[in-house]
Amino acid sequence: MKTIITDYHSAEADIRQVRDQVFVVEQQIDRDLEFDDRDFVCRHAVAYHAEVPVATGRVDLEKGGKVGRVAVLREFRRQGYGRQVMLALEEAAGQHQCSEVWFHAQLSAVSFYLALGYRIDGPEFEEANIPHVVMRKALN
Repeated sequence: MKTIITDYHSAEADIRQVRDQVFVVEQQIDRDLEFDDRDFVCRHAVAYHAEVPVATGRVDLEKGGKVGRVAVLREFRRQGYGRQVMLALEEAAGQHQCSEVWFHAQLSAVSFYLALGYRIDGPEFEEANIPHVVMRKALN
C-alpha cells in the first residue's frame, strides 16, 4: 500500500479514474459537479495497490483544511486505503498550519470518520441529492 500527496496536474488520470468510478458511475453524481476548479488548488492524496490507483481525496488549504472527494474503489473498501488517504490529507493540512480538517461527510460514511476521531458538527443536509453532515477534527 503506497499513498502519495500530490497536485491535481501530476496525478489527474489516477484521481479521475477513482472518482469517476465511485462518484460518477456508482453514485451517479453529475461529472460537472464532481470535477471542479478547486481541484487545481487542492493537495490530493492517492493510494495505490500494486501501482493501480484505488483511493483518493483532496484537502483545500485555502478553505481552512476542507477535505473532499474521498473515494475508495468498491473492491478495496475496508482494507485501510481510506484511512491512509485521510491520514495523508491530515498530515498535509498540518504541514500548512491548518488547525483542523473538516468536510461534508455522506451519512453512509459517518461511522468510518467517527472511528478516525472526527465529530459531527451540525444538522443533516443534502448535497448532490445525498444526505451529509459537517464533520471536524482538530489537528495536534
